[in-house]
Amino acid sequence: MTQFTAGLDLGTTSAKAVLFTKAGEVVGEAECSYPVQHPHPGWAEQDPFAIEAAAVKALKEAVTDAGPGELLSVGLSSAMHSLICADADAVPLSPAITWADCRSSSQADALKASPAGTEIYLRTGTPIHPMSPLVKLSWMRDTGYAPYKQAARFLSVKEWITARWFGVYHVDYSVASASGLFNIHERTWEPLALEAAGITEAQLSEPVPPHFIFRGLDPETAEAIGIKADTPFAAGGSDGPLANLGIGAINAGEAAITIGTSGAIRQMASAPRTDSRQEVFCYAFTDDLWILGGPTNNGGNVLEWLKQHVHTAETGTKDPYEALFTDMEHVAPGADNLLFLPCLNGERAPYWDAAAKGAYVGLTVSHTDAHMTRAGIEGVLFSIQSISKSLERLTGEAGSIYASGGFARSDVWVQMLADMFGEDIHLPLSHQSSAWGAAWISLYAIGEVDDLASIKAHIPMRESVTPRADVHAVYSRLYPVFSGLYDALRPAFHELHALSTDTTLASASKR
Repeated sequence: MTQFTAGLDLGTTSAKAVLFTKAGEVVGEAECSYPVQHPHPGWAEQDPFAIEAAAVKALKEAVTDAGPGELLSVGLSSAMHSLICADADAVPLSPAITWADCRSSSQADALKASPAGTEIYLRTGTPIHPMSPLVKLSWMRDTGYAPYKQAARFLSVKEWITARWFGVYHVDYSVASASGLFNIHERTWEPLALEAAGITEAQLSEPVPPHFIFRGLDPETAEAIGIKADTPFAAGGSDGPLANLGIGAINAGEAAITIGTSGAIRQMASAPRTDSRQEVFCYAFTDDLWILGGPTNNGGNVLEWLKQHVHTAETGTKDPYEALFTDMEHVAPGADNLLFLPCLNGERAPYWDAAAKGAYVGLTVSHTDAHMTRAGIEGVLFSIQSISKSLERLTGEAGSIYASGGFARSDVWVQMLADMFGEDIHLPLSHQSSAWGAAWISLYAIGEVDDLASIKAHIPMRESVTPRADVHAVYSRLYPVFSGLYDALRPAFHELHALSTDTTLASASKR
């Protein structure tokens, strides 16, 4: 009988379930989406039950897609920084608040400016920013948020689902780290952060390594998925370190770049590394591995914005994204010296500024929508390069670059990445690297594989993409200009942000 393992990845907008053979071959997959609600400007919330239903449906469809066989194990992956207020029985008292929620900007600014904020970052490795549950909890405390006052527990989405499915409260190291409440040096909850959030350790789950096994799946859930109730589920981790594992970027000098809705660049390290500049994150992953990197708020969402508002030509029967890239290729690399700072949703690394805005710089009458499109896509990659410069200060220069996520399916976009970094880009056949990383950890947890590092021999890879020297030279001349844009425009961004939050002006604009 064929043996499978599965990775279940709870992303920002969808649950993805992928079944693999032990050699890393995809034999079944499914994806089920769920919406993000924005009840007020800057808020980003989700229905936890919608996420759970999508997870069950995706697993069921992936198992069905794989056909007959034995499911050995399931590994869990999730997006970072989610927060649910729950009662003692894991009943949600609040929506799931996502990483994109920035209602706590004032609390983030105040904490970041304080000596305690710097010390919390150095201990937890989580930059002080509205994305983190620590800062969300501070907002809840300061505003008297009713679910916060009533809550017995504070859980991430993945913790909430495992509590419902297995009846226990455990959280893997990397999800715990992303909360901003976890000491990455001691792998325990950090008292200084708990004090800043106004909560106690008893309201949080027990931290466990990624190979911790959940057993005893709720029978109704097992039946709904179509698997045995005794199927072991490994705690896994957050999607970032699991993407590194699933793509094979686990040794020093190996960087992984992921671009989906947002984006990130990450490297593994054998020890935690932070500094007072607070430009990158550092999260615990296993007992002897940490993940360092930086996320950008702006990745595939910029592509969507370009499609909707910049590249508006009729495409006929052609895929609109394909048409966008086709037209962009008629413009020379560098977009005739047009640059785009892609901070459409504020920005995380390396600026950690929720008030940052997008901006075209260098626009002239000779530029067309195709120039603006090319500059927009190049701006996303320039942002990743900016984060890589901050990361290299702590990890050293990357010698190998691996790519995963939705953007890795675009040959044009990956070629642009190779040209910009001037390095070969290594690509897996499957873009579901977080799911494969989670699945591999589950195999390790049940003793089917000897270690995590051996995954390198079980990642089906495509041919690497090689940079073009002449194009790299163009980007090398433009990058120093791009790297100075944020600092030059920051005062204007903050003045505009203040105007946008001025209730008097907001009321006048609606008349």
